[in-house]
Amino acid sequence: MTKTLTRLFQPKSIAVIGGGAWCQQVIRQCERLEYEGAIWPVHPKADVISGHAVFQTIEDLPSAPDAVFIGINRHATIEAVAALSQMGAGGAVCFASGFSEAAAEDDAGDDLQAQLVAAAGEMPILGPNCYGFVNGLDGALLWPDQHGCTRVEKGVAILTQSSNIAINLTMQARGLPIAYVVTCGNMAQTTQAEIAASLLDDPRVTAIGLHIEGFKDLRDWEALAAKAWEKGVPLVALKVGASEQAQQATVSHTASLAGSDAGAQAFLDRLGIPRVQALPDLLETLKLLHCYGPMPDGAIASISCSGGEASLIADMAVGTGLDFPKLTDGQKTHLRDALGPMVALNNPLDYHTYIWRDEPAMTKAWSGMTGDNISMTFSIVDYPTTDATDWVHATNAALAVRAETGARFGIAATLPELLPQDVAQTLMEGGVVPFMGLREALAACQAASNIRKPAEAPVCLPGEADAERTLSEAESKDALAAHGLVTPQNRSVSGADAVAQAAAELRPPFAIKGVGLAHKSEHAAVRLEIQPEDAVLVAQEIGTEEILIEEMITGTVTELLVGVVRDPAHGFVLTLGAGGVLTEVLRDTTSLLLPASADEIKTALSQLKIAPVLAGYRGKPGVDMDAVAAAVTAIQDYVIANADSVGEVEVNPLLCTPDRAVAVDALIRKA
Repeated sequence: MTKTLTRLFQPKSIAVIGGGAWCQQVIRQCERLEYEGAIWPVHPKADVISGHAVFQTIEDLPSAPDAVFIGINRHATIEAVAALSQMGAGGAVCFASGFSEAAAEDDAGDDLQAQLVAAAGEMPILGPNCYGFVNGLDGALLWPDQHGCTRVEKGVAILTQSSNIAINLTMQARGLPIAYVVTCGNMAQTTQAEIAASLLDDPRVTAIGLHIEGFKDLRDWEALAAKAWEKGVPLVALKVGASEQAQQATVSHTASLAGSDAGAQAFLDRLGIPRVQALPDLLETLKLLHCYGPMPDGAIASISCSGGEASLIADMAVGTGLDFPKLTDGQKTHLRDALGPMVALNNPLDYHTYIWRDEPAMTKAWSGMTGDNISMTFSIVDYPTTDATDWVHATNAALAVRAETGARFGIAATLPELLPQDVAQTLMEGGVVPFMGLREALAACQAASNIRKPAEAPVCLPGEADAERTLSEAESKDALAAHGLVTPQNRSVSGADAVAQAAAELRPPFAIKGVGLAHKSEHAAVRLEIQPEDAVLVAQEIGTEEILIEEMITGTVTELLVGVVRDPAHGFVLTLGAGGVLTEVLRDTTSLLLPASADEIKTALSQLKIAPVLAGYRGKPGVDMDAVAAAVTAIQDYVIANADSVGEVEVNPLLCTPDRAVAVDALIRKA
């Protein structure tokens, strides 16, 4: 729907259906932004609304409007949408509530929403239960409330499912130029990803921020990420909420370790979209992306006139993935020439106050902290709320650094309130990022340096059949072995004679396990290092009707957990982590979505806390990473081949040795 959405968002004519305060506000806000197109109020009983002549019915309009705000009750909204669709309108915002969001209290909600979608046909609609949009580029809007947007020549787009959050974001006083704000409401017909994809066609949009409650159609998001990457427009997400579907599977360790949010994070990682955790971080990231686009890496530099600020930003950067490269000889020569011998040269740098008020010297010193080895340079400056006259030198120096070097450069205030809005605006116009808050500045750099090309392979979509059947350990191992997973030689037997026969056929020592228990160790149903002469007695002590006797694996370096859980909201979540009986205590895991390549699997394993053990720790041998990746791939292949029926698969532990990876316990739950 890209072309028709463009007509909706860049309208030449706007119709407003209804005469209440909300509809009058739409007209007033259009006039405030100096919208130059036609405005046509529609109301059966009024003659004039907000100074505009009124049309009695939709059919009386001079032509099919490009954009329509429908501010009437939900039943009448459906009728209006049908009429507008039939006459060829460009699109509509459905303000009324009482649709699917109210289904818990009103059984008719879902049915009315289905009727609304049917009435719309090919005409795009936003909502229902939706405020609409503001286009700050053209002054066009369908917005029934206050907003803080102003006219801009280019800027970022912000999309959110929450109208209230959208209002608040328009009120930002951070110097961020906002091109579009769009609320999605119920997304009955047009998804958030489709809206974002349509805005990518406007070359005036520099970046897109997404406040996401749920992804809905995963294929739409994959298409959006691919299109954004192709066009070079960066995306950043604030994902809230949690997918409870992934927690419905409670048989394995994986279900609890994957958590409610692992699928969402893995999906964003797969799309190459960085994730921030708070609204201020979203706004600061958008400022950085608007000015410079993605950062090539996390190499940053900081210069301040206080050692306290230098140590503060250094400490705050710990754990962010950002780093402060050592100064090059060229940078040291440049800085020494600007600052003299009294300043110890480091990154972060405390340049003291020797050159304060000397704009040429400040410019020279600050530019010395830029360079090919630095992706973003901060000058930490707090503008006082009393008399900031002297601080104009800092503003001018920052603008001069940007103009002279072309480097990514930002002024960062330690507290958001210590960077005035007018200063922020001036800095942004000169290509300098006005970061409001050190934490926020670091969060923005972390996000901007984590924008990646999206994965080419689409995620594997799961089936919907209830996974009610749990396979035995032997059945699970056989099923996985058929796809290439290495398992020990074993026998599943019942009765003393069968146990004795199995012990005679297999190579000792043995692991003997009870069959039919989800967590065997909790029932003392796993016995290790058993010799043939003790096998019958141990089997009797375990007490299950059926037991599994298998050859033990020697030379183990470490144990891994490999699990896959079906998450209807995001696909299949692959969890890799430290395995064994302490899996849930250690909670050392990372997650991917299927399918994952061998390289992606190895990269994920390198992010675990036990990664040094995998590589070989303190002179001890490491594991065969190719064998480990092959084992994970075999499990993945089984899931993909049985995607319609699999609910979860877990191998715990996968015993990893210097030359192989062997699954000694396995669980499959499927339809």
